[in-house]
Amino acid sequence: MLTFIIKRIVSLVLTLAVVSLLIFTIMSVLPGDPAAIMLGTSARPDTLMALRHTMGLDQPLLARYLHWLAGVLTGNMGVSSTYGVPVAGLIWVRLQLTLPLALFAIGLAMAIALPLGVVSARRRRGPVDYLVGLLSQAFIAIPAFWMGLLLIMVFSLFLPWLPAGGFPGWQSGVIKALAALVLPAIALALPQAGVLTRVTRTAVLEVMQEDFVRTAIAKGMSEGAALWRHGLPNAAIPVVTVLGLQFTFLIAGSVIVENLFDLPGLGRLAYQALTQRDLIVMQDVVLLFAAIVIVVNGLVDISYRLIDPRVREQAL
Repeated sequence: MLTFIIKRIVSLVLTLAVVSLLIFTIMSVLPGDPAAIMLGTSARPDTLMALRHTMGLDQPLLARYLHWLAGVLTGNMGVSSTYGVPVAGLIWVRLQLTLPLALFAIGLAMAIALPLGVVSARRRRGPVDYLVGLLSQAFIAIPAFWMGLLLIMVFSLFLPWLPAGGFPGWQSGVIKALAALVLPAIALALPQAGVLTRVTRTAVLEVMQEDFVRTAIAKGMSEGAALWRHGLPNAAIPVVTVLGLQFTFLIAGSVIVENLFDLPGLGRLAYQALTQRDLIVMQDVVLLFAAIVIVVNGLVDISYRLIDPRVREQAL
């Protein structure tokens, strides 16, 4: 197990190095001069040259890449040309909102999807199964931003129970901060819950058709006991896989929801950096998103060996 973890860490580091090179290359070949876009068309040539020198745009591509990578490795991620503050501090502040929001949303998705998927599998082809199928399809079909608008109309305008947007900050109290995240978390969670419900139902049905489950039931074990003792543990692999993918999506794909609810998170920071051509912020945020995806996928691979003994045996 230790050898596998070491190999995975080495693989993750190499993958992240390649991804960082791709990110830098793509950002560098985007059309337009970031310095000219920031200063406008009326900027003087000497002023433009001075800003390009400050941003390091007059250096060769390889030198710029190595300088950026060295800064990232040492924690010096540069200074935002738009905000005039260190990017590391800017990302850290935004991450304090995006990470709890993603955890909140994935927790809600699990709380909704796992029971529905199990109940749907146990009541296969019955009224409950069809109802759960309709709900899951509705969750998947409705986009997160449209769901967010409906939630704002119902729970902020018609029933003024929750704030329609904004984030007061954790310093104002946990209750107020979480209240501001309830509606965006639900808007993010429901589409993911629809997908996870379908995956859970399919995984449980496949496991319940296996010979070892049929044998346990034939020996006198009830179907419910066989489900909890044998079905759910062996159906965990596809569920964990989808959870890993969904968590990375919630971290990196919450741009629209954060803008809809006026939340100062990483997604909104990435959007603002893109519109303002803040090159260093764009590179650092995209690299962070890529690192989160790579790390989560690595943790999912490691969890396979903890969940399913058959995977451990195949790796030996």
